[in-house]
Amino acid sequence: MTYKAYIDNVRKQTGKGPEYYAAEAKKKGLSKYSELLRWLKADCGLGHGHANAIILYIRNPEMAKRKISEDAKKQK
Repeated sequence: MTYKAYIDNVRKQTGKGPEYYAAEAKKKGLSKYSELLRWLKADCGLGHGHANAIILYIRNPEMAKRKISEDAKKQK
């Protein structure tokens, strides 16, 4: 599964994109991997793989956006 597919699935399942989770994590003061993972799985109901995809976006949005773009180009 591509990174873009993980992000698209999170949007479908929750109606929320990675930008929402990044903003919420910032509000809550969450930045460590373990605390982000715990929050995304327990409070947001994401699975491990989907949570990891969101964590990448939270911690390195430039890389995440680049990966989404690259995956979109490969799909065409």
